[in-house]
Amino acid sequence: MKLTLWTYEGPPHVGAMRVATSMKDMHLVLHGPQGDTYADLLFTMIERRNARPPVAFSTFQAADMGADTGLLLKETIQKTHERFQPQAMAVALTCTAELLQDDPEGISRALNLPIPVVPLELPSYSRKENFGADETFRALVRALAKPMERTPEISCNILGATALGFRHRDDVVEVTKLLEGMGVKVNVIAPLNATPDDLRKLGQAHFNVLLYPETGESAARHLERTCKQPYTKVVPMGVGATRDFLAEVSKITGLPVKADESTLRQPWWSASVDSTYLTGKRVFLFGDGTHVIAAARIAAKEVGFEVVGMGCYNREQARALRAAAAEFGVEPLITDDYLEVEKAIEAAAPELILGTQMERNIGKKLGIPCAVISAPVHVQDFPARYAPVMGFEGANVLFDSWIHPLVMGLEEHLLTMFREDFEFHDAAGASHHGGQHVERAETPEPAAAAAPQTQVDTPAVPVVEPSGEIRWMPEAERELKKIPFFVRGKAKRNTELFAAHKGVRDITVETLYEAKAHYAR
Repeated sequence: MKLTLWTYEGPPHVGAMRVATSMKDMHLVLHGPQGDTYADLLFTMIERRNARPPVAFSTFQAADMGADTGLLLKETIQKTHERFQPQAMAVALTCTAELLQDDPEGISRALNLPIPVVPLELPSYSRKENFGADETFRALVRALAKPMERTPEISCNILGATALGFRHRDDVVEVTKLLEGMGVKVNVIAPLNATPDDLRKLGQAHFNVLLYPETGESAARHLERTCKQPYTKVVPMGVGATRDFLAEVSKITGLPVKADESTLRQPWWSASVDSTYLTGKRVFLFGDGTHVIAAARIAAKEVGFEVVGMGCYNREQARALRAAAAEFGVEPLITDDYLEVEKAIEAAAPELILGTQMERNIGKKLGIPCAVISAPVHVQDFPARYAPVMGFEGANVLFDSWIHPLVMGLEEHLLTMFREDFEFHDAAGASHHGGQHVERAETPEPAAAAAPQTQVDTPAVPVVEPSGEIRWMPEAERELKKIPFFVRGKAKRNTELFAAHKGVRDITVETLYEAKAHYAR
């Protein structure tokens, strides 16, 4: 365990909360101290939900540690059932309470309540949030879903969507439209907006659609074994993957592929003359395994980017990500340390980052545009509008969200051509960052010509500082600023490497252009 300012995943009980909060008429009881109740804010503040999570805490204090804390858990379960009257309950320990070794399974069984009470085993010190969500959903499905007669019409269940997921709400709507267009009825969507009684009907479907392996694969595998339901392996993210997904559904059901692509604009836009300047842009991807793998294929095969790095924070998807990284010829990065991710991004010097909320912050620090493709995310990634990332409409949304940062970067480069203008000087800030305008401090011409110009540190313009014994001359610094900001860092590093190799201590304009010619060969 180590102290950190950022974590990609919370402890497993946060994953359990994601499943419980997704559902209706379901309640989760967490045995933990008062400090563990912070997790409520994740849903009410970040996701902007209009209801509190259906979670009750036993909330023991330090004074209770010498007594039987199991009695507090027992009382909390009883009172929660009496107050909320849910169709089912789940009981788990937080990471702190796990040290007390109370027995939620034995306590739940001894209460003999008239509803299912599902105890959860969530090893807090060896697993994390996505595992907690996956295991919670599997435990609920195992307790409630049974084999039964199939529906008369071909039907499926959509599995894996949870609270705090990246665009899960809209993905489910988009994929439902695709399935209904082929004549497949959606039997149950779970856990998002499902009730425990809905989980009891999972066995009616002919097959399952697995959208998010991180949170639904264990349940899909259980249903495959017990209810003889196959599940889809293709995640319909991107034009090619959506077509492959429909072909997979056709193979399972025997129904012909029917798809309405009339609103699909991404392929034409990617091939248009306005996008040719974006072709070959270097992109670094990081997030959960499923979204990174899908996004890398879209970036390379549908938009025309060059994948220069990719990684994931959830080790459960490490094998799949390593296979995908080998396909693109890059070294996979499997880590949950954001400082390692920052070092890898800086070393790769990409022109665009596709990542999580943390990579957005890293991008700001390094002056590299970033688009979010994966949880964990912040409030701006739960839009009020319809914005899926799966299906054909999802392909349009992805194109916009990835291309706009680069287009704004081009605008920023054009503004540098007018850097001496009173509106567009460095201290005014980037035009698309919403910063407050700062008037340029005027200096007399002779003084400006005689003295080195003062470096101004802004989010979009990395400060040029000496590396080791190498110094940048003022005229070289000014020339470096004319390079587009999203490749300026690479140009600076290449020039310093060239200067070090040639034994040059003072970098001048001539050195800068000699380095450019050298690396252009």
